[in-house]
Amino acid sequence: MLLAEHGLDYDGAYKGNDPLQFQRVGVYFNEVEHGGVRRYVPRSTQIDLEAGVCNRLRSGPIGGLFRPDTFVTGEPGAGNNWARGFYTEGAELIDPLLDTIRRQAEACDTLQGFQLIHSLGGGTGAGMGRVPRSDARHFFHLVSETIVEPYNAMLSVHQLLDTSDLTICIDNEALYNITSGTLKIKSPTFPDLNELVAKVMCGVSTSLRFPGQLNGDLRKLGMNLIPFPRLHFLMPSYAPFYSSASQSYQGLSIPELTQALFDRKNLLVACDPRFGRYLTAATIFRGKVASREAEVAVHDLQTRDSQHFVEWIPDNVSVSLVSVPPVGQKLSATALSNSTAVQELFQRTLGTFSAMYKRGAFLHWYTGEGMDPMEFSEAESNIQDLIAEYQQYQEASANDDEAYEDEIEDE
Repeated sequence: MLLAEHGLDYDGAYKGNDPLQFQRVGVYFNEVEHGGVRRYVPRSTQIDLEAGVCNRLRSGPIGGLFRPDTFVTGEPGAGNNWARGFYTEGAELIDPLLDTIRRQAEACDTLQGFQLIHSLGGGTGAGMGRVPRSDARHFFHLVSETIVEPYNAMLSVHQLLDTSDLTICIDNEALYNITSGTLKIKSPTFPDLNELVAKVMCGVSTSLRFPGQLNGDLRKLGMNLIPFPRLHFLMPSYAPFYSSASQSYQGLSIPELTQALFDRKNLLVACDPRFGRYLTAATIFRGKVASREAEVAVHDLQTRDSQHFVEWIPDNVSVSLVSVPPVGQKLSATALSNSTAVQELFQRTLGTFSAMYKRGAFLHWYTGEGMDPMEFSEAESNIQDLIAEYQQYQEASANDDEAYEDEIEDE
């Protein structure tokens, strides 16, 4: 999808005809020339503790797009074990991984940050995903089907709380709900799910890759969306989603597009935003959209659903406009929401984590890799504190400030 938006084919050759496609292609690609042929190579690093997944990528349709030395793999794999990814097998790959990342970073003119896309439920993504986080900004998606997923997810979130600046959450349940419910796909495949993730990732990075009105970069995005350092887990949404059969019958206005962004059916996290409150949000519109029209639509939605937005952060929904629409669409929108409703995701995973941990189930696989059992207790306590913080700010109101000021005056 990213290739198509910039007019590149599977070999990285430019085949587009729109100057805007080419203007900021360097955000994600390096230009190389060989034998008089100019092509664009992704500035990325692919890593797994077992080589199978990376080998399938290399032998697939876009395998020739990547530099061979950007694949970093191990041999035995992490075996769905966070401790193997964090302590043993993953530790052996730290040096080659950081060396590969360093070479890619040196090819940047102005380095703004890193995007890290990894799972939380498996072994490599959850455990080894922490390796570059000491100096990288984060985007992640939640993908796993292993029985010890609650352990891996909670241990990884425990790390993300301290080492991530901004985290975009995507979970399987929401992806399946959208593909089967909205898109009417009876048996969703991985390409179906990955297409949804690609739509959101392309939408989030649009303002970096194309010029537009009311634009922003990664720093501005983080500054506007993260009011408190620990509350940096964002819920993405995208619109429009509709099945191919109903596409020709759809006519979407800007107010309808805005409303869809805040509808749980368009949310890529399986939680209900009506049971929380929005601390902040960022909306990104693509296509021919007038700035006044977008701002009015966002303002009207906030006014109409004011009970779902905290009143003590003024102007807490930002608007960005990019005139370049997605491939095959005339209009689309992406939103990143910092809502207290995301605690539902943590509560759900914490519940299954605690049920297994209380009985010591599967712990020997982790302690056998050198883990201290206390790390489980620390992760559990940290996530409980996080949930309490979200609840605290959900219940906070502007009147709390007045009461606080009265107390100061009385003193």
